Amino acid sequence: MKLPSLNVLGGPLQPCSTDPVTGFFRDGCCNTGPMDRGLHTVCALMTAEFLALSKYLGNDLSTPRPEYGFKGLKPGDQWCLCASRFLQAHQEGAAPKVRLEATHQATLAIVPLEILQENAL
Repeated sequence: MKLPSLNVLGGPLQPCSTDPVTGFFRDGCCNTGPMDRGLHTVCALMTAEFLALSKYLGNDLSTPRPEYGFKGLKPGDQWCLCASRFLQAHQEGAAPKVRLEATHQATLAIVPLEILQENAL
């Protein structure tokens, strides 16, 4: 079951990426629901700096994992990030840019809109 799909601006949630296919539900959108404990709701444009930080923090998003059908992310890819990891990256000065129209409103429970707007594409 998905929560209503609205973005942080109050409009309909736009797709984030279908290549690579992202989202907790692998539907290309940063949708969420009760099973999404990590709140994978921030549509972000990957950067080398963010990917390095994420790997350092224990979530390697750049190494391919064929056993999970994951080809690995590279700078320029868009991906649904966990809201708390995005906030942590912001605090570390390594936040990627965010597509507000594709970032789920549930993000606002963790990340203030002002921080998302500071990092908007």
